Amino acid sequence: MNLSEMRIDQLKNTIAAKVRHPFLAKYIADPIIDEDKLAILISIMDHTTLSARKKESYIVTTMLVQIALDTHDLVTLSDEEDEYETVRTRQLTVLAGDYYSGLYYYVLSQLNDIPMVRTLAGAIKEINELKMDLYYKDVESFQEFFTSLKKIESLLIQRVAHYVQKTTINDMAGDWLFAKRLMEEKSSYEEGRFSPVIQLLINKPDSFETNSQLMFNLEQLIHNQISKIEIRVSQLPLHFNWLKSYIDSAIYHRFYKTHLAEEG
Repeated sequence: MNLSEMRIDQLKNTIAAKVRHPFLAKYIADPIIDEDKLAILISIMDHTTLSARKKESYIVTTMLVQIALDTHDLVTLSDEEDEYETVRTRQLTVLAGDYYSGLYYYVLSQLNDIPMVRTLAGAIKEINELKMDLYYKDVESFQEFFTSLKKIESLLIQRVAHYVQKTTINDMAGDWLFAKRLMEEKSSYEEGRFSPVIQLLINKPDSFETNSQLMFNLEQLIHNQISKIEIRVSQLPLHFNWLKSYIDSAIYHRFYKTHLAEEG
């Protein structure tokens, strides 16, 4: 295990310790810490002149915001006939998202870093506005829908990168995080688990003729994204070699290896 991989594990443990709440743990699953976003943040911060303490605080607080946003996405729509346990889980998921949101303010308050608070708060506002459009605006095209989804996936990290004036990997990060989200949603749907994005598209009137057509278009989009990412990764400067290796390995294990297994 190299130094960066050790740092991923250490930071994941730090974040997990901060979000752990004994009451919530009894009723809902622990939040997922997105390792890819964590790796990208580490690479961004590694190329700044910030102190080690600030680097860690910026990474941890950004991930707390991401966890809060992701947790709120897991809240299912209500139904009058829902059972008590379903309703309680939904309410606790909302509460958990709010709890995780509050944690980042607390961590940043210890640094007395108002500009970073403004950066994260602005990103949250923009992401929530994009989500409102995604959920309630009529889908005019497949491309329009996924353009908004791509912004939602990458905007937070890109805003942080801009704040610390290290935007070299923003385009690659946006393409990779978007492709990863598409692969996760497709896998969830095919395995019978909740897929908020695909469910949203299915529920949109006149979006697609059939579910099979939707899945075919999604698969084509994933293929195109992977090809674009491979080019972007190959063009990254040499000092991003660790991140290049990380993304190359992720593409192989989550895309090529999966497709080989399906075809075999």
